[in-house]
Amino acid sequence: MALRIDLKPHERIIVGNVSIRNGDRRSSLTFETQAKFLREKDIITESQASTACEKLYVFLQAIYLTDSDHEVENRFVAYANDLIKAAPSMAPYVSDIYSKISKREYYQALKSGQDLIKYEKSLLDLLSNYAECQKPPTH
Repeated sequence: MALRIDLKPHERIIVGNVSIRNGDRRSSLTFETQAKFLREKDIITESQASTACEKLYVFLQAIYLTDSDHEVENRFVAYANDLIKAAPSMAPYVSDIYSKISKREYYQALKSGQDLIKYEKSLLDLLSNYAECQKPPTH
């Protein structure tokens, strides 16, 4: 069964190891065979990754696009272990991701990685709000 993807003007998509950017107009692509792809909204580049979980997500993208390069997977595991040591509440998310990687469900692992990023953001927002509440009043 074919998969059709509509691209917005200038939207980027990665298909396999090729990065493609759409032109000035909306367009659609039809994938007639199975292919690994990431839409721009699901891509975080190394230079954009500013938090620990975003950096972990960069590893997940590489695992997904390469069908689990063992070197990348080992780096993911080492980084994930460091993340769990620093923030134990993230363990269930990381465990879920690794379970999906073990089952070769790489796209689902990416989606779980996005959930981890949302969780991290909620923690950072909570800390930011707490810090705001602790500031002495200014007169």
